[in-house]
Amino acid sequence: MTTVNDFVSVGDVVAGSATGVRGRLWRLRPAEVRDVAVSVSAEILRLEAIRVAAVDELALNPDEQVLCYRGVGRWLAANTMLQNAAGNKIAALGAALRSFPDIAAQFEAGDLSLDHAAIIVAFCESPPKGMPTTALPSCMKTLLAAASGVEATTIKLRYAIAVLERIFESDDTPPGEDDDLNVLRIAPTLNGRVAIKGDFDALTGEMLLSALSGLSMPKPAADGTPDQRSAAKRTADAFTELIRRYLDNAMTRVDGGQRPHVNVHITAKDLAEHRECATMRSETASNDGEFYGSAFDDDEPDVEDLDVGYMPWMGPLSVSLTRMLACDCMLSTVLMDGNGAPLDATPHKRLVTPEQRTALIARDKGCAFPNCDAVPAWCDAHHIKPWSVGGLTVMDNLTLLCRSHHRLIHSTSGFRGIWEIKMGTDHKPWFIPPSGIDPKQRRRRSTTRQGPVHRD
Repeated sequence: MTTVNDFVSVGDVVAGSATGVRGRLWRLRPAEVRDVAVSVSAEILRLEAIRVAAVDELALNPDEQVLCYRGVGRWLAANTMLQNAAGNKIAALGAALRSFPDIAAQFEAGDLSLDHAAIIVAFCESPPKGMPTTALPSCMKTLLAAASGVEATTIKLRYAIAVLERIFESDDTPPGEDDDLNVLRIAPTLNGRVAIKGDFDALTGEMLLSALSGLSMPKPAADGTPDQRSAAKRTADAFTELIRRYLDNAMTRVDGGQRPHVNVHITAKDLAEHRECATMRSETASNDGEFYGSAFDDDEPDVEDLDVGYMPWMGPLSVSLTRMLACDCMLSTVLMDGNGAPLDATPHKRLVTPEQRTALIARDKGCAFPNCDAVPAWCDAHHIKPWSVGGLTVMDNLTLLCRSHHRLIHSTSGFRGIWEIKMGTDHKPWFIPPSGIDPKQRRRRSTTRQGPVHRD
């Protein structure tokens, strides 16, 4: 353990009291403060696993104090600063992990978050009806791999689940797309305001977020002063404006312009594929196990040749619902190569065309910078090799970057040229960090891209 300025060490800060912690942190160098944040995050995962196990032990062997409550989750909430919903979630996960020791082992090793463990358990408890029982261990292994490590995101995990549901496609509507579960509660409060709480399916959420996106962007004042509203305030103002425009149009029956659209990306092959193909695939898997065995036996399963619908805001959408939407929609075609990278057009124009932007969204699905989850609506098209020095406006020289990362790559003082972007042999962007961040300068890819992670 290395001791730093004024005899304050990283270990002292992590193991010490939170009281006065800021006074100790300021003595550390930024690299050591980063170590503190990472170490504490790992410790939180460890303690979370211990709490889940302890709560489950109390559920199996309750004493008089626990029996006074309607469940061990409520006892936990009553004796901590947790709410009942959080306590019940912990208790439910602990009980569920009894049946899935592999999930419990990864969770207790600190390589799986509580939320991701709950998602995987929910899938394993209620797998697709078309999935044979013998396929469950391989599917579980795939999901645990998708949820492992710092590159794991909820979108990646949901995508992996959507692919498995695609493989074992059935007539059941996935919970995330079941509009029968939608609820919206609007109630006046005692102080004369209105409280809104709702839970919607993915498609409704995509429509709402698409409609609010343009209306909730920051708007600088006339003198250039940045928008001082919080993100929540801007969303509330956008919702108000959305209602006002609807009422205005409803009265006049005039639509003032092009309405926001729901964009769903999917391969033409999967869009056109007959349902019989999915049925035959499930039957093949149940008969001899060869299909799912070949798909999931490797440590890094190759799922990029299987596709589901993908929405810019809400992420994965089942093929069945995507096909339903395609019955009455405007189709835009993006020609792709064998790696799923769009082919080029109009290379001698500086500005990206609408068609190229559509292709970039289909490829990058948002900001391509590692660990950024900015949606396409918040992104600019960036020339990897600047146009001013001969860079062409072609797909192999373009990538989507949110405004923050666009400034980082382009012109932010002290950061120019530190991060490198290179187009891989798969015709997709890879990012090379500076040696100060990673001495080995291992390439990183966008976390929004699906499929196996290639490690150098």
